[in-house]
Amino acid sequence: MTSLAPGRADSQPLDANRHFYEALWADARLIEPERFNTWPLVRSLLAPGQRRLEVAPGLRPRLPIEGTQFIDISRSALAKLRARGGTGALGSITALPYGDGMFDLISAFDVIEHVDDDERALSELSRVASRGAALITSVPLHPAQWTSFDDFVGHRRRYEPEKFMDQLARHGFAAERSAVFGMQPKSSRLVDFGMWLLIHRRERSMWWYNRVIMPLGMRFQKPLALAEGLIDTVEVGEILLLCRRRGAE
Repeated sequence: MTSLAPGRADSQPLDANRHFYEALWADARLIEPERFNTWPLVRSLLAPGQRRLEVAPGLRPRLPIEGTQFIDISRSALAKLRARGGTGALGSITALPYGDGMFDLISAFDVIEHVDDDERALSELSRVASRGAALITSVPLHPAQWTSFDDFVGHRRRYEPEKFMDQLARHGFAAERSAVFGMQPKSSRLVDFGMWLLIHRRERSMWWYNRVIMPLGMRFQKPLALAEGLIDTVEVGEILLLCRRRGAE
């Protein structure tokens, strides 16, 4: 897989991400959104007649599968989502195949940091969001915390919290609530060992990840602790944000 350093131009980031995630989802089981700690938040945002979009969920969707539009770069993930009643399209966050103002609830977990043109990604999310739509998104924080894990999974950058809030605002999104997010191990040795397995023992490591590590992570995930506005991010490696699409000014 292509190694992607923060902020460095690369002509094939989409191909690199597709290569990694297609292999990840090909032999994985779909996990129902109700099993994630994000479900109480999602459930509180659901409404009758709501139009929903989830961008790049893989096989870890956070919005209800039935009645939600999914877009992903993985054919394997889309096939399994469709089999469970979802509607899916192959595509990227930087070119969403939908009309303006189509969706009332949008989620994009761990996506924006993977694309070269994050301004285009946010512009597309803003374009397809209806006035007052909710956007749930998550991004890794603090460029100084960059590790080889970021390279391996295809991150293009980590964000400075205040700058990302300003970036969201430029695209019409106001952050209402936030929370600590993510399940990446804190041990750098454990991350390095996991990466070595993925590189040198891919099939076996994928089996362990999908059948042992992920189920354990799901079992021990902590409840999502949402707070108003932006939380203290000094020691936070990844953040979840609930935003609202402002009306035209």
